[in-house]
Amino acid sequence: MFMLAAHVDHGKSTLADRLLELTATIRRGGPAQYLDKLQVEKDRGITVKAQTVTLVHEIDSKPYLLNLIDTPGHVDFSYEVSRSLSACQGVILLVDAAQGIQAQTVANFYLAFELDLAIIPVLNKIDVPTADPERCKDQLQNMFDIDPDSVLQVSAKTGKNLPELLRAVIEHVPPPRGSKDAKLQVLLFDCFFDEYRGVICLVEVGTLGAVLLRALP
Repeated sequence: MFMLAAHVDHGKSTLADRLLELTATIRRGGPAQYLDKLQVEKDRGITVKAQTVTLVHEIDSKPYLLNLIDTPGHVDFSYEVSRSLSACQGVILLVDAAQGIQAQTVANFYLAFELDLAIIPVLNKIDVPTADPERCKDQLQNMFDIDPDSVLQVSAKTGKNLPELLRAVIEHVPPPRGSKDAKLQVLLFDCFFDEYRGVICLVEVGTLGAVLLRALP
């Protein structure tokens, strides 16, 4: 499982929309910020609640199942980020190519680093006139010792280089760790209520990754 982490307004929800379209999880041209379900999120254009979605993407004629978590970028909702990171094996560290590294970029990097997660550095919004990818690469190298050559450059708005991003996720984010022969342990990292099925729990189970379980009555 991997997640999108970024400072607020760095294009995280737009990137999630394009990834959903690229993997044919949703149809192209649908509503913006598809994973933002709360009314306050739609009204204010920000992510408040982390949302999980499963994608299926094919590389070299081989299908891969990818579990993605889209998280808030505002510091007020940082608990959503730290909780989601605990269930992940990798993170896309998204940086606005015009604004560069900001507060939550730093916080998200060190949270992922402390958990020994695979970190994929990505510059977004490279299509805007004020974008300065080289400056942002220098910032990533100076602050986090990230090799500039490893930084991907994408545009969530136009979809540029997103297939390369999914390939990087598949190549660099490891499968869930654990032993299927050991005693069962699960990490409950989210839940929600479904009108027809009741409480749905999102859990990480050993080597099985993120699965959906229905709570018994």
